[in-house]
Amino acid sequence: MEQTFQKLVRDFIPEKIEKNGEIAVTRILEDSEFRKELYQKLLEEANEVIHANTKDERLMELADVFEVLRAIAELEGSNIEEVEEKAKAKRLKRGGFDKRIFLEKTYSIQ
Repeated sequence: MEQTFQKLVRDFIPEKIEKNGEIAVTRILEDSEFRKELYQKLLEEANEVIHANTKDERLMELADVFEVLRAIAELEGSNIEEVEEKAKAKRLKRGGFDKRIFLEKTYSIQ
């Protein structure tokens, strides 16, 4: 039986497929295509976080999001530590989400 996936997968997935007695047909992506597929994967994994039913499932999906972010950072010639530093600087300047503030609307005072 043939299944079509057409999506970016983790490095060891083809090995796992072949250990299950199937043949994995793969190719290596060029940078521009890789970037596009990473963005698609980021959306896919974010959706999986949203739809996870348990804390453990959410943590596993967040780990997938983290791995995609790491890959995007490296594709941009950076690393996840630099992303973390940018996040810290932004948190100092604009805050985080600790206070759970929900902005409903603003009014002009003129």
